[in-house]
Amino acid sequence: MTITELLTVFLVVAGTFFGFVAVVGIIRLPDLYTRAHATSKSDTLGIILTLGGVALVFGADISVAKTALLGIFMFVTNPTAAHAISRAAYDQGITPWTRDDAAPANGEDGSPGALADATAQSTEGDE
Repeated sequence: MTITELLTVFLVVAGTFFGFVAVVGIIRLPDLYTRAHATSKSDTLGIILTLGGVALVFGADISVAKTALLGIFMFVTNPTAAHAISRAAYDQGITPWTRDDAAPANGEDGSPGALADATAQSTEGDE
């Protein structure tokens, strides 16, 4: 493999990795604000790296200029859209997640916590 092919594979794999990180962020993070942050940062970097790999495959052609313009467009619009969505959510009164909002699985004192209490209450009604 040539150096160009290796660099192309590296860029596409790195772009795919950051796209995967964005997906994991959407699934695992607790609220709209942190999810928007994960998608705007990771997804934008993943797209830029993948488009860089695509530009290397095209070589010196008009398609490289189009790919560069697409990359610039994505670089500007993804964070802007995430900011607009977050700002709209804030204006609607959606509060950000805090550590106080999370109910621990196990209490600090060794008690089973809120999840076990809810499970115990639901099974008591079955008897």
